[in-house]
Amino acid sequence: MSVQPDSVTNPPWILSASQQAWLLRLARDAIRYYLEQGKTMRVETAVPALLQPAGVFVTLRSLADGLTPKAARLRGCIGHVEADWPLAEAVAAMAVKSATRDPRFPPVTLAELDQITIEISILSPAEPVESIHQIELGRHGLIISDGYHRGLLLPQVPLTFGWTREEFLENLCRKAGMPRDAWHEAELSMFTTAVIEESAEG
Repeated sequence: MSVQPDSVTNPPWILSASQQAWLLRLARDAIRYYLEQGKTMRVETAVPALLQPAGVFVTLRSLADGLTPKAARLRGCIGHVEADWPLAEAVAAMAVKSATRDPRFPPVTLAELDQITIEISILSPAEPVESIHQIELGRHGLIISDGYHRGLLLPQVPLTFGWTREEFLENLCRKAGMPRDAWHEAELSMFTTAVIEESAEG
């Protein structure tokens, strides 16, 4: 990536418009490079905001068959929860993994890449949930932990499926491979996200 965004420094979940656009281009370029070359693209940036560590999820949706972005089918979603990786590198890596390693889907092909829309979710630091009444649907994502079991759902998931708060928690437990009422005793954390999306034109 030779064209650099502006050098405004903010927390990684507060980015300028040019920084957001650069990350979306980076995600797409990283996928294309991997599909064409079979190896990981080197990420180059000196912008402090893009070098700050942050947890990141990259979601891919298919616009095939003339679907609109709102109706687009999930095509892959993988993330890195811990804020221990520079933002730009995490975005590139998770974009490639979402395209090629989500076990729910076959790998994205180069031929279909132009029909894929990209969404990047940058995670804020997680905070303990003291009461489930703190959880705001559409605003908070959730992490559940209990021994070897761990699960995460992004804030947009309950809105997509029309879940109540309790259904959100039950499906979080299911994601972690736990009984659906395990949230009563397990460790719960919540976080917010900054979501960066491509336009319908990409």
